[in-house]
Amino acid sequence: MRYEMMLPYQIREAIEKNWPVVLPLGVLEYHGEHLAVGMDTLAVVRLLAILEDEMDLVVLPPFYYGAASYAVAPPEGNGSLHVDAGALQPFAQAMFTGLLRIGFRNVHVFIHHQTENFAAGMPTDLAFRFAARQAIFAFLEKERGEGWWGNEAMADYYAQQAGGSDPFNWIKAHPLMTADIIGKFPFDHAAQGETSLMLALCPEGVEMGRLTDEHWYTRSARDASAELGGRGRELILMHMREVLRPASG
Repeated sequence: MRYEMMLPYQIREAIEKNWPVVLPLGVLEYHGEHLAVGMDTLAVVRLLAILEDEMDLVVLPPFYYGAASYAVAPPEGNGSLHVDAGALQPFAQAMFTGLLRIGFRNVHVFIHHQTENFAAGMPTDLAFRFAARQAIFAFLEKERGEGWWGNEAMADYYAQQAGGSDPFNWIKAHPLMTADIIGKFPFDHAAQGETSLMLALCPEGVEMGRLTDEHWYTRSARDASAELGGRGRELILMHMREVLRPASG
């Protein structure tokens, strides 16, 4: 269910039933001459559209304005729109604080941009991950007071953590493609893997006739296919289902 289309009674039901609330996070970045600049975010959006038909889910409006960087190409005439991570962090913290105040306790962020080494992180996901921690710390201190963790009422904190009820799990960030998926499907920039995913998920964002050999990173895109993209789509959907479904599901 799209958050912007929800009525208050539906929001209250989602809170009561602890539905997953998902933010598609990405960038607007040059992906060669043959792919839409929103590829990284569009992939998340289109996959969530599939999951909406399978499970109770709240999908937040996507955020496209991440730290694209100009590492691939300069922005002039190419379309990369870079917002510095320093500007993203306060925005993200305010947004997460707002979601916590509404009552959501099962928030997830999915990102595809620069996630080949997600444990180390890159500017966009790090800004949002740090903002999530800051928002949770501030929210807990305001709600429970200083010393909340050291209070006797938290004596079972580690048992809660083992049971999955740790408040620091209220907001989680995930790469769209895990290391396991990357081992089974090409991870690249605008090449065979990403072009195939777009052919399967968002074919209107692909114009194969515009593909050239000008850039090393796009040359394998000539081997892209909707069939290969479909295999990647299914691998990613399995990962997303595992993340978003309740443990008892």
